[in-house]
Amino acid sequence: MGEERNERRIDRASRVILASARTLYRAFLDAEIMTGWRAPDGMDAQIRDFLPQVGGGYRMRLRYRGDDAARQGKTRPGEDEVEVVFAELIAEERVVEKVRFLSDNPMLGGVMTLITTFEKDRDGTKVIVCAHDVPHGIDPNDHAKGMASSLRNLARLTE
Repeated sequence: MGEERNERRIDRASRVILASARTLYRAFLDAEIMTGWRAPDGMDAQIRDFLPQVGGGYRMRLRYRGDDAARQGKTRPGEDEVEVVFAELIAEERVVEKVRFLSDNPMLGGVMTLITTFEKDRDGTKVIVCAHDVPHGIDPNDHAKGMASSLRNLARLTE
């Protein structure tokens, strides 16, 4: 993924989860539940200013823990922080979030759009996450691992 700075990047992840689309959609509408699954492995999440409606959103701080706590975060040492606006909420079908990293690093600037869709699957619900306009300061391999980890956490919480 060695794209030039002006190219748009789209990262994708998916997982079949043994839960209904209704249950999975609701996991986006409750800050306490979201805190339980959104942080990738090795991080803890804190969500505040949560308003689950179109035009509303939340602020999320992700903190590295354990040996990763000394990592350089995107916002502060050991921390990433984002502001998120819900652009679309279609019950049991799709959640669209506009995500902006709070960082002085120009490689993390801009707005990334996360589109999560829920598709019926014979074994449950296929959850598909597409991240559009991923900032070039986010390592593609780290992002892929993080998205897969969050989906795994969502499955653990809802199955």
